[in-house]
Amino acid sequence: MATARKSVEDILLDHSWVSPGDLEKAEGLRKPGQELGQVLVEIGALEPQRLAHALAQQYRLPFMAYLDEHTIDLTLVAKVPINYAKKNRLLPLYNDGSAVTLAVADPSNFEPFDDLRVLFGLEIDPVVSPPEVIAEAINRCYDRTQSNAQDLMIDLDQQGFEQVASELANEPRDLLESEEAAPVIKFVNSLLAQAAKDSASDIHIEAFERKLVVRFRVDGMLYDVVSPPKRFQAAIASRIKIMAGLNIAEKRLPQDGRIRFRLAGRDIDVRVSSLPTAFGERIVLRLLDRAQTLVELNLDRLGYAGEVLERLDRLIRQAHGIILVTGPTGSGKTTTLYASLSRINSPEKNIITIEDPIEYQLAGIGQMQVSPKINLTFANGLRSILRQDPDVIMVGEIRDGETADIAIHASLTGHLVFSTLHTNDSFGALTRLVDMGVEPFLVSSSVLAVIAQRLVRLVCPACREPYTPNEAQLKRMEVSDVQLTGPLYKARSGGCAQCRHTGYRGRSVIYEVMVMNDEIRSLVMRNTDASAIRRACVERGMRLLRQHGAERILAGDTTLEELMRVTQEEAV
Repeated sequence: MATARKSVEDILLDHSWVSPGDLEKAEGLRKPGQELGQVLVEIGALEPQRLAHALAQQYRLPFMAYLDEHTIDLTLVAKVPINYAKKNRLLPLYNDGSAVTLAVADPSNFEPFDDLRVLFGLEIDPVVSPPEVIAEAINRCYDRTQSNAQDLMIDLDQQGFEQVASELANEPRDLLESEEAAPVIKFVNSLLAQAAKDSASDIHIEAFERKLVVRFRVDGMLYDVVSPPKRFQAAIASRIKIMAGLNIAEKRLPQDGRIRFRLAGRDIDVRVSSLPTAFGERIVLRLLDRAQTLVELNLDRLGYAGEVLERLDRLIRQAHGIILVTGPTGSGKTTTLYASLSRINSPEKNIITIEDPIEYQLAGIGQMQVSPKINLTFANGLRSILRQDPDVIMVGEIRDGETADIAIHASLTGHLVFSTLHTNDSFGALTRLVDMGVEPFLVSSSVLAVIAQRLVRLVCPACREPYTPNEAQLKRMEVSDVQLTGPLYKARSGGCAQCRHTGYRGRSVIYEVMVMNDEIRSLVMRNTDASAIRRACVERGMRLLRQHGAERILAGDTTLEELMRVTQEEAV
């Protein structure tokens, strides 16, 4: 007699992937007809990959955590409309002669099996994959059925400049569904699609004397992608300007604009910046995946954990005071502030931000962008915000003494203030405020905590290689007396397809959190320098930036080279 099939909930409990409390909470939030597993994912109690794994076990089907688009039969893919594949979250993989193997996110949805059985004239063998893995594979496979940016340069060479001068067509709803034949439009669409699929944060279109270079920034590092013909520089720039609503005739002044497009069902926001240079306009596009951003705006996912996360959770719920996040450009300061605001956002709180520019749009939060042209500076905007009866204020950056003074006074008059400063560590933030002209007694009485952070690349889990560090390497991590309980990992030279042959995939934060206490306040009141404050914090056991980085190395998350790259200014 066949054994009864377990429920997904029982499987999740057997693996300790969720707790009974999580199930009870999800049950209370579940809407009619909604699967409990999906509710667990939405509230952050369960990883989508684990839900897919549990579904595979429930239906006794194979589980595939990763789909390599290079092994997928594109002739099968071409027979399935992209909208159908996205709607039903499925993708045909290969044909063994008797059946077509089909990756699905929901094995309980049997109707597409019948449709595809008729379409292919073969039986269907389903395998289960996480929905985001299928969406990514759909994204890549359907794009491979079209021309890529390198191939489109041939089309550019075959077209005259006059033909591309009038390319003013509206954008399609989804770039993968575009049927627009104009070469420059196809080229720009391809760049945007390729950048989104490669998880690039920026596209750089750089003009030099004899060439045009396109580079992507992925995990904080720039990579050459393609070099279009120099003579099409103006046409490409004009196309991007048209999409961003900029003045295509103005080539002497910097301009800023925005583009919004869809790719495989994902909404992508693009911030466009053009800058005149000696050899033509240089354009940088910052990509923000709105769906992915909502997932990432979580302190846990950023890399905060354990006692530090609990301490931060208490700090960001204080009634008043100021919390500062420090670090160089590109260290994730604004993302940490957004994650903090998202964590405390509720109908009972009036939260207002002033930013330059607005990076992410947050539901339920009032966001204002500075505009120096009309004298809407951080300081002037902050004064206006205080008349809006806010509970929580976020100031994008404290750049001058006037903004610092207003922010400090706002924190002393019953407001919780979040902001950023460009200092190398947490200790320098206090002395920087004093240098800006804020009285030491105001700094000591208003600042709740200072967070310093960096972003380090994570070793690709698919191709990382174990190694045993020598004494010199342990000494550089400042943990030479540590007892290793397992292997450390290094990035494999040449990487693999999953990490785009870099050896790294994704980024996470390393941090130090200085919480103000009576001793630090006393030092600030005496106008003590940052090194003295640092010594006092170290003596009471504060974990420094490099020490946390060393912990991430010992946990197998990142490498010594990455830690040295992002913390070199802290090196002794």
